[in-house]
Amino acid sequence: MITPIDLSNTFAESLSGVFERAGRSLVIVESGRHGAGAGVVWRPRGIIVTNYHVISRGKFHIRLLNGKQYPASLIARRPEIDLAILQAEISQNDDPDLPVAPIADSRGLRIGHIALAIGHPWGQMGAVSAGIISGLGSVPFQGEPGSIQVIRTDVGLAPGNSGGPLMNAHGGVIGINTMIVGGDLGVAIPSHLVEAFVEETLGERLRQAM
Repeated sequence: MITPIDLSNTFAESLSGVFERAGRSLVIVESGRHGAGAGVVWRPRGIIVTNYHVISRGKFHIRLLNGKQYPASLIARRPEIDLAILQAEISQNDDPDLPVAPIADSRGLRIGHIALAIGHPWGQMGAVSAGIISGLGSVPFQGEPGSIQVIRTDVGLAPGNSGGPLMNAHGGVIGINTMIVGGDLGVAIPSHLVEAFVEETLGERLRQAM
């Protein structure tokens, strides 16, 4: 005789763990009276990825979900694809407060895969939403010749989600959400392109320091 197993809460509990872990690598990027966007801790020592439009209006700083605040500086930008890299000014003792997000390879994505987003829509800190990947294509650069690959989803995004992570069902970051590139909701820059931008930036900084 087969004994029934209650799986009603298994998926929900799994997602709850995903969101809890993701929240540790999520930051709030505040730009004065212009509101707040999101950012992802991409490398140790406070290297954070966000959208360029989130930090393009002057002074900004970052804040964690636990309330801690840190000044930050802009170290690289790609306005045409709406990406920017920040350096949080942290001490060695503060480093554990900024754990690096797990980055997944977006090149293996397929239409229909589950997609999850976490951010701060309309000021709701750490709010989550879910959907599926609805398209994989490209859009023109912002104001320049050329195009960039994007992930399209039916995940509901709002002001405050910008710069936050798009994740797979395991919590791996597969993209950075943007409401500028693509001209509509539910668009993200794939993680493999973000990673290339980060690698290029950090490699250039290392060469300049030598």
